[in-house]
Amino acid sequence: MQFKDYYEVLGVPPGADADVVKSAYRRQARKFHPDVSKEKDAEERFKAVNEAYEVLKDPKKRAAYDQLRARGYRPGDEFRPPPNFGQDFDVDLGGADAGGFSDFFESLFGRMRGGPAAAGGRRTRADSRARLDIDLERAYAGGVERVAVGGRTLDVKIPAGVQPGQSVRLAGQGSGGGDLLLEIGYRAHPRFRVDGRDITVVVPISPWEAALGASIPVPTLGGEVELRVPAGSASGKRLRLKGRGLPGATAGDQYVELAVQVPPATDDRATAFYEDMAKRFKGFDPRR
Repeated sequence: MQFKDYYEVLGVPPGADADVVKSAYRRQARKFHPDVSKEKDAEERFKAVNEAYEVLKDPKKRAAYDQLRARGYRPGDEFRPPPNFGQDFDVDLGGADAGGFSDFFESLFGRMRGGPAAAGGRRTRADSRARLDIDLERAYAGGVERVAVGGRTLDVKIPAGVQPGQSVRLAGQGSGGGDLLLEIGYRAHPRFRVDGRDITVVVPISPWEAALGASIPVPTLGGEVELRVPAGSASGKRLRLKGRGLPGATAGDQYVELAVQVPPATDDRATAFYEDMAKRFKGFDPRR
């Protein structure tokens, strides 16, 4: 998980007062609202702005966050919440929809949601955790995944582009009235390999398609597409389909790895063909 600088997201200095923070939020929210913005990452930026404002508008959340930020964390730094973070601030999420915010937000404030004070201190509801493995196609398209948890069947909304290790929060579905956090994992796929948001698929081609070039059908998570194989392609050559990987603020790419398949010489005519080829390409050394 990476540290987020909420001041940087809103474009305000750490000492900005509430009016400056509110003004910056309104300006950024108008700029990146998905209904009006033409920015390609408008939706992700809009979510980030809302999350930053949720923290900085609340004096208690902001104080807790400032205490953490004072430890020297910077955007992109690897981050894990310190033990007992926020206990001195009595933070409550109120009406905030934590499920719409990032894992970073949830790791700080989602688990600090509390009930009424009780003798000896604030009473908290513990979150429950479980793992949810999904197909790569579900991670690509998003949608509803039906899962059985503790004898119950739940419909879980999976956001498109969700990454392994991220969590989906189900409010009030944990034991004792707490929330249930489902950590996402990917099931192994028979064709695609995953690297972050990029995916790779191995596609067999014939020797003549490799030598002469061809247009071939290629599977992607979004459906089959045609790919142009350049003439003179070798086995192992990688071709890129831009933006055909997993969706996100910046969508991943799909890489197509070519695997030249040689037909066997199963009769005299095929054998003669290969012998003639050996003569015609006598100077070719594949190991050179």
